[in-house]
Amino acid sequence: MQENRGMKSVLFVCRGNTCRSPIAEAIFKQLLLELDISDDWYVDSAGTAAHVGESPNPRGQTVLKGVGMYHFVQDHKARQVTADDCIRFDYMLCMDHSNINDVKCISGSQGTAAKTHLKMLGSYDEHDGVTSINDPITGGLEDYKLTYEQCLYFCKNFLHSVMDRD
Repeated sequence: MQENRGMKSVLFVCRGNTCRSPIAEAIFKQLLLELDISDDWYVDSAGTAAHVGESPNPRGQTVLKGVGMYHFVQDHKARQVTADDCIRFDYMLCMDHSNINDVKCISGSQGTAAKTHLKMLGSYDEHDGVTSINDPITGGLEDYKLTYEQCLYFCKNFLHSVMDRD
């Protein structure tokens, strides 16, 4: 991560960093662009058991192409969450409870020094009782579209929550 003083930063976290977190990353970058505040943020994604070096899942790519957001992840390569991420990012937004538990294990001794707000992305105004974003990896295109819709809903709520605090 670049060290940019004054910028806010968010890391979207899932298990493999090829499905949910790259989708959330693309959505959030688009939201920032639409509000003309993308220069105020550093946005990234990672996985707790990442398929290091892999591109986003082709079904996720198809969904992002369909909504004009593929360019945000076209060069994406999956990476592993590191203990340093817990210090460098203002927010680490996980897709499910197991991701949060994994991040806590990865952070280890960094956990006490962490400045990050570690939360579930779905904790920003649960939608129809849903706070976890289901992993679409074994599903079809419709599962990826649902993941996109969930991430869009929660990313908007997260951004509004942060902007309301400023």
